[in-house]
Amino acid sequence: MLTRKERIEKRLFDIAFSVAGIVVTLPVMVMAWIVASVDTRSNGLFVQKRIGQHGKPFYVWKIKTMKPVSGADSTVTTSQDCRITKSGAFFRKTKIDELPQLFNVLFGQMSFVGPRPDVPGFADLLEGEDRIILSLRPGITGPATLKYKHEEILLSKVQDPERYNREVIWPDKVKINKAYIRNWSLSKDVGYLIKTVLG
Repeated sequence: MLTRKERIEKRLFDIAFSVAGIVVTLPVMVMAWIVASVDTRSNGLFVQKRIGQHGKPFYVWKIKTMKPVSGADSTVTTSQDCRITKSGAFFRKTKIDELPQLFNVLFGQMSFVGPRPDVPGFADLLEGEDRIILSLRPGITGPATLKYKHEEILLSKVQDPERYNREVIWPDKVKINKAYIRNWSLSKDVGYLIKTVLG
């Protein structure tokens, strides 16, 4: 568990760099939103309920990369998902779709680094010592995110993506995120951010 001082340190870092990030990338976000709106024929901003700190639900913001397809409604996405638009494939590859989450960070719903926020049915069902994951704000990136940065490709190669995600990937992410919290340091957070930016 992070100490009070460490939590304040982490939060001040998030505020400072989310403001800087928004100032620098706002034109990119606006252009991406326009392109996504045209490509999906709907509002280009994707809003979805996720589980946040202490198990409290919040709404994550992303650039929309998928369009509705009849019969395809899984919350698990593979690289071959027929719902991904042409612009969406580019936004996902470049991580442009994640930029609106800078506002989630600024408003205190997320952090730059931490466990990724999942849809209901995962983190909110954690029990015992695993619930330590809910003690922190969920992150845009982190050690588990970096390990599974090609998760969509991995899931496209298995017969049952939803089952593989729930029985293999998710438990491993829990293990990684528990270790991240127990060994937290700001310098490690900076390192994860650098690795994320460098790809």
